[in-house]
Amino acid sequence: MSVLLSDVVSGSAVGLRGRLWRLTAAELRAAAIEASAEILRLEAVRVAVVDELSMRPDDQVIASREVGCWLAANTMLQVRDGKKIAALGAALRPFPAVAARFDCGDCSFEHAALIVAFCESPPKGMPEEALPRCIDLLFAAASGVEATTTKVRRVIATLERVFESDEIPPAEDVDRNELRIASTLNGRVVVRGDFDALTGEMLLSALSNLTMPTPAPDGTPDVRSAAKRTADGFTELIRRYLDCAKTGTDGGQRPHVNVHINARDLAEHRDCAATPTDGGESLSDPDVGHMPWLGPLSVSQTRLGCDCFLSTVLLDDHGAPLDARPGKRLVTAEQRVALIARDKGCAFPGCSCVPAWTDAHHIRHWANGGPTVMNNLVLLCRSHHRLMHRKSGFVGKWEIRIGVDNKPWFFPPPSIDPGQHPRPANTTFKT
Repeated sequence: MSVLLSDVVSGSAVGLRGRLWRLTAAELRAAAIEASAEILRLEAVRVAVVDELSMRPDDQVIASREVGCWLAANTMLQVRDGKKIAALGAALRPFPAVAARFDCGDCSFEHAALIVAFCESPPKGMPEEALPRCIDLLFAAASGVEATTTKVRRVIATLERVFESDEIPPAEDVDRNELRIASTLNGRVVVRGDFDALTGEMLLSALSNLTMPTPAPDGTPDVRSAAKRTADGFTELIRRYLDCAKTGTDGGQRPHVNVHINARDLAEHRDCAATPTDGGESLSDPDVGHMPWLGPLSVSQTRLGCDCFLSTVLLDDHGAPLDARPGKRLVTAEQRVALIARDKGCAFPGCSCVPAWTDAHHIRHWANGGPTVMNNLVLLCRSHHRLMHRKSGFVGKWEIRIGVDNKPWFFPPPSIDPGQHPRPANTTFKT
């Protein structure tokens, strides 16, 4: 690291913008990464210091009622943020293994809060000796540059399904469903709902195509926010339903829910509440189903169709579909369902694009003799699809290969990684 680059990370931001032109693109990237790591380190330091202060409060802290309020009063933090910092510090005390990983910078503040909340209220069917293994799985999803809050939440949801108890999981309890519709003083309507996962999956599936960004006729990008697109899609969904009800004609296929599940698990549903023989469960062998939008679903719920068409996609031990058939140049509906079961959205490392907004890409191009079969197909969002076809201005070329696990692996160009080390698809967890 050059002297100037060290100053960028450790010095003040005053006047910094006028000096950044002296850095190369590689140095700018290094500075951004180093600054982010420093923020994680300082967050851990602040949590530890505030927690110690909460256990030994002086007159100033006592006068502020609690340490979180004192922190907010003496910094630019909001009271709610000060209380979150104090709460995380207290919550980490009973779980030194989680605290040690957080102190090392292995995860962010938000991910540490999710993990410790799981430790405080583990699934009722989970044996106590399984907790260390579960913590390792959670940190595998929470650590590294590919970590996202969505991944951590899905691991938690999967563990809750793996260790099923006699009680209905909150995500599957239809008795909790609520939908409140109220008019406001200015004549508008406010809608607020709370639904089980399967109902939510149907709603998201129904809204999927209606909420995609739609360019203007002249090619101008859609300027609507995600919330505005969702509102417009919901309005169109209601309009189509009313048109169908009024005319009495078939308005089209009902929302289609696809549930992906390991064939062995579906054939013989294990008693997940029993104590595992090795002290834990592996996410590569979950006794749960999976929905493309909302993630894990227990085996008992996998058999429920509600009021929609439900398809079951059988998977092998690596999570690759068993029943996909070759097609022609265009991917068949059956193949696309199988690709969603395997890739669960854009497979490019670090991308979180949902399945409905992806294209089926031929790893070996159709024009070069590439067949339309599962081992030559991968789901990519439009941006990463263009990247694979040599995006304008991009130096180098990513390669995709199907590994022995029947899942796609990505090899970056030398301009990104001189060693071109393989990177797993976005849905592959490292444990």
